[in-house]
Amino acid sequence: MRISVMELRTPELEFGDNKGYFTDPREGLASAGPFSLRFGRAHKAQIRLGLVGPRDLLEDARQWYRRCENTVLTGKPTNPMYLDFQGFERVFQSVVVLDKTWEIDIQNALDKALERSGRDRFEGVLNAYSTGISRLSRTQSLDVITCCLPDAVVASCWSLTRRLTRIERKQLERARKDEESGQLSFDAIWAPDDTAEELLQRDFRRALKARAMDANMPIQIATSSLFCDDEASQDPATRAWNSSVALFYKAGGIPWRVRSDGPATCFVGISFHYLRTTKSDLMYSSVAQAFSSEGEGFALKGDSVPRSRESGHTAYLTLEQASKLARKILDEYRERTGKEPSRLVLHKTTQFTADERRGFSEVFNQIPVVEFMNVAPSDFRLVQRSAYPPKRGTLCRINDDATYLFTTGYIPEWQTYPGMHVPVPLKIVTDRETDIVRAASDVLALARMNWNTAFDTTGAPITLRFARQVGGIMAEVGQKEPSPSYRFYM
Repeated sequence: MRISVMELRTPELEFGDNKGYFTDPREGLASAGPFSLRFGRAHKAQIRLGLVGPRDLLEDARQWYRRCENTVLTGKPTNPMYLDFQGFERVFQSVVVLDKTWEIDIQNALDKALERSGRDRFEGVLNAYSTGISRLSRTQSLDVITCCLPDAVVASCWSLTRRLTRIERKQLERARKDEESGQLSFDAIWAPDDTAEELLQRDFRRALKARAMDANMPIQIATSSLFCDDEASQDPATRAWNSSVALFYKAGGIPWRVRSDGPATCFVGISFHYLRTTKSDLMYSSVAQAFSSEGEGFALKGDSVPRSRESGHTAYLTLEQASKLARKILDEYRERTGKEPSRLVLHKTTQFTADERRGFSEVFNQIPVVEFMNVAPSDFRLVQRSAYPPKRGTLCRINDDATYLFTTGYIPEWQTYPGMHVPVPLKIVTDRETDIVRAASDVLALARMNWNTAFDTTGAPITLRFARQVGGIMAEVGQKEPSPSYRFYM
C-alpha cells in the first residue's frame, strides 16, 4: 500500500482593492472592502432594509442594526479566532438605511395565530409574515427584509408534522429501510440530500423563504439570539460579522471571491431531494447549484426522477434530463456573465451514469474543459502524533487511486481546531485525465464560498452544501419555476 500525504495551500480570497489577498474573510473585508467595490457604481453603497415582526423584536432589531454601525467588541480574550467588528460602513463601504415606514408590526396577527394548534398555527404564522413581506415589497423599494421571529414561533412553529395517506406511509417506511441499509446515508453534518424522515416534516424556514420568493424579496431570518446578548449566544462581534456578511450578499453585494488564476470556470453541483410525495410513489427532484469563478451563484430546478428499485434506490438523470439541465445551466451562466465558461466542473455525491455523462457532454461540447467529479464524505480517518487532527487542506492519496481531502481540521492561523468531532475528509473521484491536486484545491476553495457567514468551518463545498435547503425551498414553491438567484436560498 502506497500512501502519500501533502498539504494544499490555503485558498486566498479576493476583495475590493489590490491590497493583496487574504485567507480570513474578516481581515480581507476590514482591510480591502468587499469584492463588489470593483464593480464601480454597481456596488451597493446603500442597503434599504425592511423589518417584519412583533413590536418588541422590531425595537430590538433597530437597536442591533444601529449597534452594528459602530465597532462591536468580541468580549473575548485576545485570540485570532475572534476579531472585533469594525462597523458596517467601514467594513462594506455601504450603509444600512432603516425607516419606520419600512416596518410591519404583525403583533396582533401573530398572537391570534399562536392561539391555534397544529397546521392552523403553522399556516397562520406563515401568513402573518408573508403578508408583511408582500406589503413591503409592493409599496417600498427595498433591497432585503429581516423577518424577526420571537421565541414562541421558533418553539411551536419551526416544523409541522404532515398527515400521510396509507400509500405514503408505505413509501416512507420503504425509504427508511433503504437508509438503514446504508444505500442513501450521508454524514450528519454534511448531509446534502433529504432524509426519509423529512418527508414527515414541513419546515417553517423553507416555507417562509418560498413565500418571500413569490414576492421577489430576499429575506434574512433572525431571532432574539441575534439581537440580544445572552450567555447562550455567540459573542457580539461574531454575530455582527456573520449577520452583516449575509445581509450584504442578500442585498446584492458580493463580499469576496476565491482568487483565480485559471480560466473562467463554472462549478456545478448536481443533487437530488425527495419530493413531498405523489399519490402513487415517492419521487426525487434534481437540483443544480452553480457558481462562477467570478462570484456569481444560482440554483436551478431539474426534472423529477422516479424512485426505482431497479436503480438500487439511487436517483439519476436520463440522457434527455441531463441534456435539458445542462442547457439551463449554460443559459443562466451566459445571462449572468455575458459569456460562456472556458471550463466547467460537475460535482455529484454519487457516480455519474453513462447517460448523465453523455447528456451533459453533448451540451457542453463547445467548452474546452469539462470535468466530472464525485465528492462525498468518507469513512477514512487520519491520525497524527499531535494534540490536534490533520491540518485543513491535507490531501491523502492511497495507491494513486483513492484521494481524501480534509476541508476541516487544524487551522494554523488560529492555532487550534475549532470543531467538536474528528474531522471527516471528503473522498474525491475524478476523470483519469484530471489534475487531482487542482481538483482538490478547487473543492477546498469552494468550501470557503459561503456568504451566509464570515466564520465558516463546516467544510462542504458550496456546490453541494445547501442542496437540502435549496431543494426544500423549491419543493415549497411547487409547480412554479423558482427564482435562480442564490440570494433567495441562503
